[in-house]
Amino acid sequence: MTAGDWASRALAVVIDRVTVTEAEVGARFPLYAEPADGRWKTTGRGSWTGGFWAGLLWLRARRTGDEAHRRAAAECTARLRPWVDADTATRGLIFWYGTAPAFGSGEAVALRAKAGRACLDSYDPEAGVVPWGAALGGPRLLARADAVPGLVPLLARAGDEGPAVAAVHLHRHLDLCLGAEGAGNGCRPRPAWQFDAAAGWYPCEDPAPGWSRGEAWLLLAVADALLHPEVAAHRPERLAFAAEQLLVQSEALTGRIIPSNEAFRPRGPVDTSAAAITAVALLKLSRAWAPRAAVCSYRAIAILSRLAEAHVTGPGSGRPAGMLLDGCYDAAKGLAVRHELIWGDFFLALGLATLDDLVDITRV
Repeated sequence: MTAGDWASRALAVVIDRVTVTEAEVGARFPLYAEPADGRWKTTGRGSWTGGFWAGLLWLRARRTGDEAHRRAAAECTARLRPWVDADTATRGLIFWYGTAPAFGSGEAVALRAKAGRACLDSYDPEAGVVPWGAALGGPRLLARADAVPGLVPLLARAGDEGPAVAAVHLHRHLDLCLGAEGAGNGCRPRPAWQFDAAAGWYPCEDPAPGWSRGEAWLLLAVADALLHPEVAAHRPERLAFAAEQLLVQSEALTGRIIPSNEAFRPRGPVDTSAAAITAVALLKLSRAWAPRAAVCSYRAIAILSRLAEAHVTGPGSGRPAGMLLDGCYDAAKGLAVRHELIWGDFFLALGLATLDDLVDITRV
């Protein structure tokens, strides 16, 4: 059986789960589901994860070709519009992944462009980032690993200055998370920093180094930059070095197939969502980075296969089929530590859809 065969079967199960979820959540956005029965915790506006639900609906529409499914995806994407002017760098996650899988939708393209321009307007030249923002609470001038993925391609398409700002935003995060002050010498990346006008950047205690999803987000952002020549042209040697750093420091090619949520707590919960994000990042690197193409592709397939075989619920289990279990939302708060997470579902589906030749990963 080829990779496409098993991936197609696994994708069908995951897409069927999307339809079950849709019936449960209605006009709300799913966030995480209980592992025992699959019931979703939902949000009314989508929070930072709303784009992943829209993206899943677009992947379903691609898979089925059903016009009703396409309309449902378009309607969900339209409900993301209030986030365009929200003060948060997670607009990259919301609007890139909520629109990039769309096909034949001028409305999705227009919404993505509007969000990209709004993010460009939010750029803070003194800090060198689009700030994390205050929309989700907490300090505004943060640089976090999850503030980069999605935002790189979103900014890259946001007008003449977009690629340069995308590059500055990315490299600021890489210099902080991976540079001499943030990592290096075998240390794990430090995923969160705060800016003070007088003192400059200083590290945050939470999330701590070794947060596997933070490492996966950074790897994904680097892969996105390599897929956009207009972004990669800025400090190309640093970008290639960052890719190598991340692969080594996060053990993305050599460590556990499904990583611990925290590297320094190997007996703590794992995070399948980090594994799924890593798989997609590796698939992108296999298309964009010749020196590591073969090994990145092999590892991505191994991760997706393990997720599908060992962590996705099947029929007859007493709960809905197609749930990607063992995702860890926030271990420090004890929040949804072994659950189905909507972004885990999305990246698993995206990876499987790539292996099934349903999606061109270089464009999503």
